[in-house]
Parts: sequence; structure tokens; C-alpha cells
Amino acid sequence: MNTNLAVLIDGDNIPSAYIKEMMEEITKYGNPTIKRIYGDWTKPHLSKWKNLLLENAITPIQQYGYTTGKNATDSAMIIDAMDILYSGKVSGFCLVSSDSDFTKLATRLREAGMQVIGIGEKKTPNPFIVACDRFIYIEILKSQTQKSEKGTQKDTVKDSVDKITTKDIQLIATTISDSSDEDGWAFLGDVGSLIQKKRPNFDSRNYGFQKLTPMIKAIGEFDIEQRENPKSKHKLIFVKNKEKRRYNRKK
Repeated sequence: MNTNLAVLIDGDNIPSAYIKEMMEEITKYGNPTIKRIYGDWTKPHLSKWKNLLLENAITPIQQYGYTTGKNATDSAMIIDAMDILYSGKVSGFCLVSSDSDFTKLATRLREAGMQVIGIGEKKTPNPFIVACDRFIYIEILKSQTQKSEKGTQKDTVKDSVDKITTKDIQLIATTISDSSDEDGWAFLGDVGSLIQKKRPNFDSRNYGFQKLTPMIKAIGEFDIEQRENPKSKHKLIFVKNKEKRRYNRKK
């Protein structure tokens, strides 16, 4: 069953240039039945959003800044989120902001049993990130057409692997151990889900890989096995820690 999501966007805090990719990403996790964006629409800095709202069926919510130095947009989003929570119309929320002021809101929504997806820029403070079930950096959603055309695909993979730290590899290795059977094999789907719980902002796309499988293959420190799936034509991917792993990357 598709999860109904409420998408609440902090218009003062998110660039309008990312809207198309952002809305496409959100549909992977559920059906965005409520879509609202908050800000003072009398201000010129929000003018770029106006044409995009109709194209994406997003409802603008006007919020005047009554007091200098106070973020009225945050308050309006939080009040609306709680109203939506008690309406019982959704099973999850997507909070689009890079502002740590929404940390308590994310925590409260999860306490109520809601799925909470955060989307924001890489400058987002860690407390807000870890308060979400999943946090997606908006920069990785930009169209792949601007990917570097320099060098070969092999060079591109090498550049991506170089971004992976010893800490990242240890996270994957520990999670495989936590999910594995007595022979050491773990279903990759379970591994990915558990990694997400441990580190909400973990995303293979942060390292230049579209999926977790090619990322693990590129690291070269894990065994990978494909198995027949009796319920589908798609193979099941299992992974296992190699007996001797080398951690010769940056910390």
C-alpha cells in the first residue's frame, strides 16, 4: 500500500532550482497528497518559486515576519505539521529544510509513528539529520546530465571510490555482520535498511553510485553472490565480509 505523505517545504531555506528533482525523489517513498511551501510571498527572494508552484501543485502558505530576527516560517510549518498529524490523513512527512529548528518536530512526528524523510543541503546540522528516518542531500538530486565528461568510466568509478572513507567501510562491514546468517551471508536489502537506521544520511549517491550494489562491488572488500528469487525474475543479492579487509583509506 502506498504511503500518503505530507510534504512541507521551508521556502526561505531551500533553492527553487531543485524542485523538479526533489518532487521526483519524494514519489519513491510515497504519495505526496499534501504539498505546502511556507514563506513571506511579498518578499522578492521567493519570486523564483511562484511559477514552479502551479507546475508542481504545491500550495503556498503566506507567513508574514511579524518580528525582526524571528523565523515565522518555522512556526507556521510546525503548527501545520501537528494539525496534519492529528488529522490522520497521512502516514509520513517529508520536511524540506536545512534548518535545525525542525529537529524537535521530526522527533515528535516519529514518536507518533510517522515516517519522517528530511531533505536539505549538505550544510544541514547533524541533529536534524539524525532526527529523521532518512535524510537526503538535495545536491545529489540535481540532474545527472552535468556529470563530468572527462576521462573514462573507469576513472569516474575511481574518483567515486576515493570518496569512501574507512569509517564508511566499517559501517558497511559491521552492518553485514549484524544482518548475516551463521555462514556470514546477509541479504543486501536488509543491510541497506539497517545502514539507513544507523546513519539516516547514508546514500550511495553521495559517493557517486546510483545504487548500493555497485558501491560495494567497487570497494572490493566484500564478497557478493547472486541467488535465484522464486518470486521474481530479479536475482537476490547477498554480501559477506571477506576474511581479511584492508582499511587503507582516509578516516
